[in-house]
Amino acid sequence: MHTSLPTPANPADALRRLIHLRWLSIAAMLGVVVLVPWLLDLSLPGRALLQIPAALIAINLLSLARARRLDEHRPTELFLQLAVDLGAWSVFLYFTGGATNPLISLLLPIVAIGAATLSPPFAWALASLAVAAYSILWDFNEQLDIYDSGLAVHWHLAGMWLTFAVSAGVIVWYIVRMTAAIRSRDQALAEAREARLRSERIVALGNLAAGAAHELGTPLGTMAIVAGELARNPALDDDTRADAELLREQIGHCKAILGNLTLRAGSLRAEGGETLAADVWVSGIIERWRRLRPHVALTVQCDCGPSAPQLIADTTLEQAIHNLINNGADASPDGLACEIAVEAEHLRVRVLDRGPGMPDPPLPAAPAPESPGKGLGIGLLLAFGAVERCGGRIRFSDRPGGGTIATLTLPLSALRP
Repeated sequence: MHTSLPTPANPADALRRLIHLRWLSIAAMLGVVVLVPWLLDLSLPGRALLQIPAALIAINLLSLARARRLDEHRPTELFLQLAVDLGAWSVFLYFTGGATNPLISLLLPIVAIGAATLSPPFAWALASLAVAAYSILWDFNEQLDIYDSGLAVHWHLAGMWLTFAVSAGVIVWYIVRMTAAIRSRDQALAEAREARLRSERIVALGNLAAGAAHELGTPLGTMAIVAGELARNPALDDDTRADAELLREQIGHCKAILGNLTLRAGSLRAEGGETLAADVWVSGIIERWRRLRPHVALTVQCDCGPSAPQLIADTTLEQAIHNLINNGADASPDGLACEIAVEAEHLRVRVLDRGPGMPDPPLPAAPAPESPGKGLGIGLLLAFGAVERCGGRIRFSDRPGGGTIATLTLPLSALRP
């Protein structure tokens, strides 16, 4: 079985983090040049040393401008940037005692960053450069003259402690930032995988629906004929004929839905809906639902402002709102409420029922279809798919006093013509 190596971190993000760390290196070099002569009464080649942070400042400004222009960077560029930092510290250490300078431990964070962000060949190459620099500085360096050997040992140990603390802080900061970026990427991948699986289920349901629409045409026609004959039969009492007429009307709605199924399934959003005011659009959905379930009381409250925004009547979103109301009616057949409002560039539809309330455990972000009769199954799955495609969301919460509140939120920017 083939096992792929883990992909290195994004070079663009790694370069931006490296630019921030380079400012810390520049500050550390300037601090050494300014503070060490005052603390240790040492004479440092200040002119030569100041040229190194000056060069790093110029390189960092150019890198910053490049990072803002480009979104993607090649891994080779990140390796070269780390090699520049390694070379700058090596030159700085050459003028300040070489391998005897405790600051030489600062080469280790550069190697650690390279190991965390570069591919294995580049990481090993950077480690080899660091070992080579350390070895060269062992014999080739400018020694510093310290007259008090006891003071020299004391400050050397203090320098070792300081470089250890700085190295540990830099490594932890960088690894924590990189780990957070990896977790964010993994979460995005998991969400994309869930969306793909959900889309596959919806496609499978669409194929089944097409076959069902074809097969249901004949029995629905037969039922319509029988219901019509019963409604016109004078031998039946008035209540029975009224029930037969209602049955014929509902069969007519079913045939109309099946007749529009093919047209709705294949139409594009821009072609499949007309432009309507938000309140008119949602009110039309509610009226069509009422014709299908006239025995369920539905209270509607609409607050779309004095001038409701114009929206494209997306048929898939119509079905999503229809399914939410239908699920609320299944849970609360004695009555439910629907609130429509436009708030902060969003269309918000709330369905409030007096059913059994939220299940335990709560509903996931996008539930899988359940068996018929349980509710919150295929219809809700389709609703989640349609709403998420437009950048919206569906959330469920407990209703005070018992029941559930289903809140559908849609961005107006995705619905405007």
